[in-house]
Amino acid sequence: MIGVLGATGDVGRHAAGFLERLGIGPVRAGGSATADFRDPASLDRFASGCEVLVNCAGPAHAIGDNVAEAARRAGAHYVDASGDTTVDVHNGRTALLSAGLQPGLTALLPRWLARDAEVRTLKVWLGVSDLFSRSAAEDYLHAAATGHGEALAAWRGERRSKALTREAGVTLPFFPEPVTLLPYLAPESERLARALRVTHGDWYTVLSGEHVGRAFDRVHGLGRDEAVAALCRASRLDLAGREPRVVLIAEADGRTAVLQAKGNGAVTGAVVALAVSALERGEVPPGSWFAGDVLNPQSLVDGLSGLGVADTRVFDLPLSRLVLEEEGAL
Repeated sequence: MIGVLGATGDVGRHAAGFLERLGIGPVRAGGSATADFRDPASLDRFASGCEVLVNCAGPAHAIGDNVAEAARRAGAHYVDASGDTTVDVHNGRTALLSAGLQPGLTALLPRWLARDAEVRTLKVWLGVSDLFSRSAAEDYLHAAATGHGEALAAWRGERRSKALTREAGVTLPFFPEPVTLLPYLAPESERLARALRVTHGDWYTVLSGEHVGRAFDRVHGLGRDEAVAALCRASRLDLAGREPRVVLIAEADGRTAVLQAKGNGAVTGAVVALAVSALERGEVPPGSWFAGDVLNPQSLVDGLSGLGVADTRVFDLPLSRLVLEEEGAL
């Protein structure tokens, strides 16, 4: 039995569907009416009999390790679509955290491109055009308020504060209009830089809509509820008349990988399902792990393609050359 908490949300709904498509289950789907993350007894009833307990509920910062503790009490493996803090596991069980788009795929795609070899220079760009859910907005505001990662920081053999600046009106291939680049160094990025022995690493959030960018600038002066509403409203305005999409680009020592997907919920749910699949096949050892550190990048990229969620291409050129070639073609 695979228990999926948050199955009524966008990520959980996709995760449950992909698990069934992969032939993994049966799946026990739970929403807030089925299991309350604030009530241990409710979580214990839901987790009872589960081999794997999957957390797709939010906001992640409010849930903390409540669901992970329920998995431990039930003797189940644990997979979390978010979560960036290791948890306690016992009796040979496994906890697999950060098994989503970001963090998760944002480490696995660069590792796939680099083939886990040492890398001198690494750049990563992530653009998401999708709706902000209330939980996602709350997690964004919490991360900003608690200093989870650092804006404008980069990796120069170690964390270097204020190494980069925000850039507006930038032309990038695979984005239909000029974008704004927001440099941001997250804990996952630092782990990846150390693992690949990167000497020069830059990570960017790519904003392709004007409303979300403006909301980012003003929400920190608002109350929590007003700020959440502002982010959700801005995302609706930017997505109006468009299909949700994700563009993740990694450039390592002059080679570029480009992954294009159908939206945050679909790609995050697919990563969750593929993480459960890897765990079920015995590919993840006992203990507490981050998905970006331990999942097989090739299997993950192949799995996303097989599920019809993402298309990935590799170019033996840096991203700047792709911009020039695209302009030349025009």
